[in-house]
Amino acid sequence: MGLDQYLRTSRQHKCFMQTCRRHQQIRSNSRKQRKKTRLKTFTVMNENLKEESKYQNNPFFGEYTTPHETVPFHLIKTEHYEEAFLEGIRRDKEEIEKLVNDPDTPTFENTIIRADNENGDHYYDLLNRVSNVFSCMLSAETNDDLDELAQKMSPILTQHANDVRLNKKLFERIKYVYENHRELDAEEQMLLDNCYDGFVRSGALLDDEGKERLRKLTEEAGVLSLQFSQNLLKENKAFTLHITNENELDGLPETAREAAAMAAKEQEKEGWVFTLDFPSYSPFMTYSSQRHLRKQLYMARNTECTHQNDNNNLEICKRLVNLRRELAQLLGYDTYADYVLKHRMATNIENVYRLLNDLIKAYKPTAINEHHELERMAKNMEGDDFEMQPWDTAYYSHKLQMQKYNLDSEMLRPYFELSKVIDGVFGLANRLYGISFKPNNNIPVYHPDVKAYEVFDRDGSYLAVFYADFFPRKGKQGGAWMTEFQGQWIDRKGENVRPHVSVVMNFTKPTAEKPALLTLGEVETFLHEFGHSLHGMFANSRFSSLSGTNVWWDFVELPSQFMENFAIEKDFLRTFAIHYKTGEPIPDDLIARIVKSRNYMAASGCLRQVSLGLLDMAYYTQKEAFTADIIPFEKEAWKEAIITKQLSETCMTTQFSHIMAGGYAAGYYSYKWAEVLDADAFSMFKKNGIFDQATAQSFRDNILSRGGTEHPMALYKRFRGSEPTIEALLQRDGITTNN
Repeated sequence: MGLDQYLRTSRQHKCFMQTCRRHQQIRSNSRKQRKKTRLKTFTVMNENLKEESKYQNNPFFGEYTTPHETVPFHLIKTEHYEEAFLEGIRRDKEEIEKLVNDPDTPTFENTIIRADNENGDHYYDLLNRVSNVFSCMLSAETNDDLDELAQKMSPILTQHANDVRLNKKLFERIKYVYENHRELDAEEQMLLDNCYDGFVRSGALLDDEGKERLRKLTEEAGVLSLQFSQNLLKENKAFTLHITNENELDGLPETAREAAAMAAKEQEKEGWVFTLDFPSYSPFMTYSSQRHLRKQLYMARNTECTHQNDNNNLEICKRLVNLRRELAQLLGYDTYADYVLKHRMATNIENVYRLLNDLIKAYKPTAINEHHELERMAKNMEGDDFEMQPWDTAYYSHKLQMQKYNLDSEMLRPYFELSKVIDGVFGLANRLYGISFKPNNNIPVYHPDVKAYEVFDRDGSYLAVFYADFFPRKGKQGGAWMTEFQGQWIDRKGENVRPHVSVVMNFTKPTAEKPALLTLGEVETFLHEFGHSLHGMFANSRFSSLSGTNVWWDFVELPSQFMENFAIEKDFLRTFAIHYKTGEPIPDDLIARIVKSRNYMAASGCLRQVSLGLLDMAYYTQKEAFTADIIPFEKEAWKEAIITKQLSETCMTTQFSHIMAGGYAAGYYSYKWAEVLDADAFSMFKKNGIFDQATAQSFRDNILSRGGTEHPMALYKRFRGSEPTIEALLQRDGITTNN
């Protein structure tokens, strides 16, 4: 990841002093002794405590007295962020000055580990402490004041990151260690390689003119990425479909009506309100018989940030593409994709396109057949003159699914009551890995919807803190993600600092009449993000920059997509899928229909992902200045994977947060890359038993706990015994059969 990414809208990756990161030898310390040592360190490092007194009411500056030293959200106010940011920057600069002026010969210990974190203690890593909380709040619980502060702080933080990575004296010390180090173990070598290469990829070898140009590029990109996200959130929340005529609710299930009535009540309106948030949008597009309203909702969602208003992202996208191209070329690469893929399993552009094109070749014929079958179904219902439009696809797809399998998401909702799903997901983790979750209401949270849990390992030892944030609300980005408030590492006193991880989602909310009842798709989303959280919670590395989800981007989705496989496994569903009213377990015939329908429209779904990968690569393989109009460029870029009608005014790019503001630029293909891995990995569980603890322990030991300490293919082969092939994915999706 780029070192300038302080503000992220998804999984957290650290700001500079975390590029190389903490720790010395591993030894044990009692918690009581650690607190005494920390207090002593605090006193020594702040010789003039009076200087600190002005911050005495700012919780970021003091030792957290909460359970497991979790973030004291109940004490944090908006005004606390800025002073913590500025003081964190000041401390970084002070420690860097000490490091670069150290007269001793540079070594791994006095330079790499020290540059990682001078204090070796998360209590004093102030900049990381405030950055983690602030970036999480921008995604999950923002407001106008936080957005304004983010705009103010983004260039300041980017400038500081540039000051660090372009510090000539610091790089000279790192370079000396890189060329003259002692014998290192594998993890130490990875840390050193990442540290050195991170500086090189961030401009350390540029001349003064090049460094100044890089500063300007990264600072502008940081501001524009943030503006992109803020525009998208504002555009999303600005739209509502307000219905007052009950006849216009025709076709909608009771759960959708109740949720819409509750949304209207919250906005102090009569009738029903539908939004562009997925739990509201998706049921309407799937069930509403009102074609003109489906069109209205579809067009609102698919033209976000293209309108002539302050939230327009068209020029921002164009500029971001050019800024990243210029940055890559300044550093000696032909394209931004070349720059990114140097640190990816795919390694180069050709391999990415080979994967995407192989998937098109394998899936497109089936996808075309799926679409033709859907069109025939629609014409049979509406007449031969009926012409299907994009806002019709979900509606008639549901009709066809009912016809073929007598199955839809509403039939499953009663069996997926959220509290039971939570029990099922936690129970799965317990059955596989022996871990357990205990709610702790004494752990502060940033919103009443958020639930906090202590996580304990098989032997009863404390493993992590886990936060779960399930429902959409004002100020919360759409989608789902995993993040962390504290990573894992082993500090210089030898203590294994355990992570505080969070999953954030936008599920169907409970109503006055019903608890939160999920769709099967939402259950899969929960499993996906929970897989990321396991990657974080099981982290067991010396260095935080190598722990947990700090892995190459085309490997990071393996643990999450792997977990999705359990969603349709009968033995897993039997552990929690109970009717919320009757208490009856989900019937065998319903499970059979779920399994039978698992590949329904799978080829079309694959092509959708491939099309987004093609779009991403089209932007970031540009060698010349990008001047094309975004919307027609988009249509051309992904046309090989598109089998349905495209509308001239719709646009994905302006809302494609992954590649514009979320760290997936030139990396969206990684979802399909990781899907090849996850299908191949899960085939081991299918062979040995989906709850087989020996297989699960191997997955934990070789992948989930190892983070980025070794090359991801080496880790995968250690688990699987061989490199993955695409065959398991093709078989799982019903494209080929296992004879």
